[in-house]
Amino acid sequence: MLIIGIAGGTGCGKTTVVNKILNELPEGEVGIISQDSYYKDTSHLSYDERIKINFDHPRSIDFDLLVKHLEELKNNSPIHQPVYSFVKHNRTGDTVLTHPRKVMIVEGILILTNPELRDMFDIKIYVHADSDERLIRRLKRDISDRGRDLDEVLTRYQNTLKPMHNQFIEPMKEYADIIIPNNKHNTVAINIVKTIITDRL
Repeated sequence: MLIIGIAGGTGCGKTTVVNKILNELPEGEVGIISQDSYYKDTSHLSYDERIKINFDHPRSIDFDLLVKHLEELKNNSPIHQPVYSFVKHNRTGDTVLTHPRKVMIVEGILILTNPELRDMFDIKIYVHADSDERLIRRLKRDISDRGRDLDEVLTRYQNTLKPMHNQFIEPMKEYADIIIPNNKHNTVAINIVKTIITDRL
């Protein structure tokens, strides 16, 4: 099993990069695990307490479960990936049955901050995008998909997103094997990744 970690700041375009890789590979050979599924269970907290959580800090992620699930997949066992609701700031209680694949892609803003998880990746990719570009994408997504209002998104960006990005996410570039600038000209970087995957397959 080839395990690829794809990190980068919020709104940097990780999903776009993942989809470009997926589109070029045989169907059914690639599985995806999203870090967002592994936010810690917050059922013991009220909604008002949940919205105060700093979800951009590595502490908010259940890395133990994520590492355990990856190990199970490596041992050829299927896993039950948690389902997370950004509207309720909590896991829904549902799970998604995820089967082992020849290539597993793990994507998320904080995945390179955890040494144990980082060591499991055969290829570490960091997707880089301009901070203004990321803020605009985040605004659009949070307002249209996650039921947030403009003030809430901007306040969160200034108070937690930006400082956490500078403290935990940006410094992780040094662990990346490949840094992909997320613009329309990143075809070479994507092609390099696809070549590596195809060789391994």
